[in-house]
Formats: sequence, C-alpha cells, structure tokens
Amino acid sequence: MNHYPMFVDSHCHLDRLDPATHGGDLDATLDAARERGVRQFLAIGVTLEEVPGIAAIARRHADVAISAGLHPLYRVDEEPSIAAIRETAERYGAVAIGECGLDYHYLDKSPDKVPPREVQRERFRRQLIAATELELPVIIHTREARDETLALIREHTDPAIGGVVHCFTEDLDMAREAVRHGFYISLSGIVTFRNAAALREVARRLPLDRLLIETDSPYLAPVPHRGKPNQPAWVVEVAECIAAERGISVDEVAMQTTANFYRLFRAAAPEAPAEIREALAGAGLI
Repeated sequence: MNHYPMFVDSHCHLDRLDPATHGGDLDATLDAARERGVRQFLAIGVTLEEVPGIAAIARRHADVAISAGLHPLYRVDEEPSIAAIRETAERYGAVAIGECGLDYHYLDKSPDKVPPREVQRERFRRQLIAATELELPVIIHTREARDETLALIREHTDPAIGGVVHCFTEDLDMAREAVRHGFYISLSGIVTFRNAAALREVARRLPLDRLLIETDSPYLAPVPHRGKPNQPAWVVEVAECIAAERGISVDEVAMQTTANFYRLFRAAAPEAPAEIREALAGAGLI
C-alpha cells in the first residue's frame, strides 16, 4: 500500500463495472482500490429502480455509500414524483440525490432516444426539491445546458446544503458560479486528457477546499489507462494530476478532497473510518 491514506472516489457506478475488471469480481475491484489508499466509495444511482441493487452492495461493504436519483438521459414509463424520490432515498439510506441534471447533447442527434428538454427540466426540478426537503446534497450531471442548470440550482437549492457538479467539463467561470451557490466541483479522469487544458485550469485555480475527485467508473479512465474500463483504484491518477497542476503533494490533495467529501455528504461522515476522522482532525480539516 502506498503512503497516501485517504482517497475518496466520490462518484462510481459499482453496479456497472466491466466484466474485464478483475474478472467482474466487485470485491476484488474494491480491494484493489483499498490497496491504493481509497477509503470511501460513493455508488451512484441512475434510476430509482437500480437503487436497491447498489444499496445491497453498500450493506456488504461498510466503506460504500449510495445516492438515489434519475439520470437525465434515461427514459422511464412514468416520471417519479417528489414523494417517490424522497421515499426511495429514505428507505435505502442515500446520502445524496442524483445523479440528476440536464443533458442536451443528444437531443438533435437522437431525439427519439432521450427525454426532451421539458421532461429533463421537470425531472431535475423534482429531484432538486426532494434534495432540499431531505436536506441532502445533490449530484448534478450537466452537458450543453449550462445556463438552465445554473438557473435551476439558484431557484431550487439551498446553498447551506449544496451539492456537486460531477465529472465537470465546463469552464472556470461556471465552476466559480456553482461554488458561489454552495457547490463543489468534482474532477474525473478527463482532467488528465491531452485536450483538457481548460479543466486543468479549473484544477489549478479553483480553491482546493471546493474540489472533489472521482472516477465515474467504469467510464472515462484516466491517462495512462485511457481506453480501458475504469475502476475506483484509478482515482489516485486524478489526484496526482491535480497535485501536479497545483505544485503540491498528492497527500495534500488526498487529505483535502477527503475532508471536502465528508463536509458535503454529511450523512456519510458518521460511517467514516476512525483513522480518517483522526487524521482529518489532526490536520485541522474537520
């Protein structure tokens, strides 16, 4: 095990890991991440029907927390009500609502395969309201919908509760606007890509106490693993890229992003390992 004690993969799809990753053995995949110092995983719900499955994973692994939400690109027979979103989150112990948001990238390319704008907006609005009512942070997916995403955040979220814009691919100005409304910015393996200069600017210039790190496994593997199915162990490469851009140690990135995770996802904090709580307290981060 390396000496970095406490990475968190703040966004991974543990129910969707590629069969090529450790032979499809989730336990082996999580153990490989733990060997690299990953101490917490947030398994993300993309439909309400899938939440029981990721909750079952969390019951088997004390270091796995879950979210409950409905991704903007999924078609469903019936849009869930605010009450249904709340009930699912409460029943299965979700620490956040999401991932939810707006994704207009495919509307012109495949309009028959993705929900239209008005459906995405109403779905997103309901999840933002449910999150505020439950006092849970929200995990946001946004693509080619910057202005509407920010407008709905301003209208329907409480800055004291906040949330995260996950797998961030926008510019520094949007990142700063989201931060002003109580949000964190999560960087994925995309930040390591050769054509991601704008994201590396975000990594350099956004305050470190507003950053999270993630893999979005099994998608978006970082350099030098690009092209392979992603896995939670490779969140370390994301931290290493941020550290290199900022000219600081990987340990500092690990410590601060871990502290940021538990500040945001407060319902997960009581389950944090004692070694993490002690180390963060000793560093003055919690």
